[in-house]
Amino acid sequence: MKDFNAANEIQDLQYFGEFGGVNPSISDSSTYTFLSAKTMFDTFEGNADGCYLYSRHSSPMNLYLAQALAKLENTAAANVTASGMGAIATVLLQLCKSGDHIISSRTIYGGTYAFMKNFLPPFHIETSFVDIGNFEVIEAAIRPTTKVIYCESVSNPLLEVADLRRLSAICKKYKLKLVVDNTFSPLSVSPGLLGADVVIHSLTKFINGSSDTVGGVYCGTQEFINDTKNVNSGACMLLGPTMDSLRSASILKNLRTLHIRMKQHSYNAQYLAERFEKDGLKVSYPGLLSHKNHELMKSMMHAEYGFGGILTLDAVTTDQANALMELMQKENLGYLAVSLGFYKTLFSCSGSSTSSEIPEEDRVRMGISDGLIRFSIGLDHDIERTYQRMKACMVKTAVLT
Repeated sequence: MKDFNAANEIQDLQYFGEFGGVNPSISDSSTYTFLSAKTMFDTFEGNADGCYLYSRHSSPMNLYLAQALAKLENTAAANVTASGMGAIATVLLQLCKSGDHIISSRTIYGGTYAFMKNFLPPFHIETSFVDIGNFEVIEAAIRPTTKVIYCESVSNPLLEVADLRRLSAICKKYKLKLVVDNTFSPLSVSPGLLGADVVIHSLTKFINGSSDTVGGVYCGTQEFINDTKNVNSGACMLLGPTMDSLRSASILKNLRTLHIRMKQHSYNAQYLAERFEKDGLKVSYPGLLSHKNHELMKSMMHAEYGFGGILTLDAVTTDQANALMELMQKENLGYLAVSLGFYKTLFSCSGSSTSSEIPEEDRVRMGISDGLIRFSIGLDHDIERTYQRMKACMVKTAVLT
C-alpha cells in the first residue's frame, strides 16, 4: 500500500481566521454581495474563483472542511452535506439515471438499503443486493445498465470487510464506479488508495465524535465533485443537502483529534472483543483471529489505527439483549442509543433499530439475529474496569452463564 498518513495530511493544512485567529472565521451568511454585476454572473456560472454567491452553492467554511476531508481520503476533492444520507443520495443520483442498475452489498446500513430498495425503483433505478465477498455472483449480476458497485468497507452491522482491491478490479474491467462508505473505519482504511472512485462518510459518527452534529461527505475526483455542484444538473446543487457553516466549523475542529480518538476506540474494542471471546460469548470484531475477514482487513488497513471501534455481540434473543443494554445503561457503562463514535460506549439492538428498514426475512438471510447488539466502544481510560463491570451485567442478565 502507498505510504500515506492522513493525520499528517490534515495536520499540514493551515487556515487562519479573518483577524488572524488560529481557527478560520465562520461566514454566517446565506448570501454574498458583489462589487459588480458581471462578477455575480461569472460566479453563478462557476468562473470566478474565490468568490461566493449563495451558501447552497458553497461557503468558505464548507470548503475548508471539504479540503480537509479530501486530505483524509487522499482524493482530489470532496463536498460536505447536511447528513450521511444526503451524501449517499447525491452520489447515487449523480451516477445513476432512469434505467440504470446498481450492485450493492446486501449488508449495509438500513437507511441506505431502504433508499435503494424502496426509494429508487419508482425512478427506474434497480439494485441487486449480493454477498459482496462472492465475486462470481457479483460478475454474474452485472448488466449492460449497471453503473455502480456499492459497499461499506466494514459493513453495518455485521462487520463484514469488503475486498476493495478485487472490487476495484471488477469495476475497471466493466467500466463501473466503485462507491465505498467508509464510516466505520476512518483512518484505518483508505478506500481511495485501494481503487474506490467515490468515498462516503457519515460525519455524524467517528469523524465528528461528539454526537452533537449530523453531517456527510463524499470524496472523489475534482470533475465528479464539480458535476454534483453544477447549477443545471448537479444532484447536490439541485437536491440542496447543504451543510450549515457553524456545523462545518464544529466538525473541522473535532477532525483534528480523530487520529487520537480512533487509536483509543480501536484499542478498547480489541481488548473487550478478545476477553468476550475467551468468555465464550458470540462476538464479532475484525481484529479477532476468528473473524472471517481478519487477514483481509490486515492487508488493507493502516495498522496504527487498529481494527476500528465497533464490535457486535449476539445475546440470542431480543429480550436478553434489551435486558443487558438496559442494565449496562443503569450501571453507567454506556447509553442505549443508535449512532457511533461517541466518547461513551453506545449500544443498540440492530434488528430493531439501525437495520429495522430491512425486512425480517432479509435480516435472517444476512445473519442479523434478533439478539445482535452493536457496540460502539467509547474512550474509557480503564478498559479492564469496564470489561469487569460489563461482564457482571452479562452474568446478571444470563447472557453469560
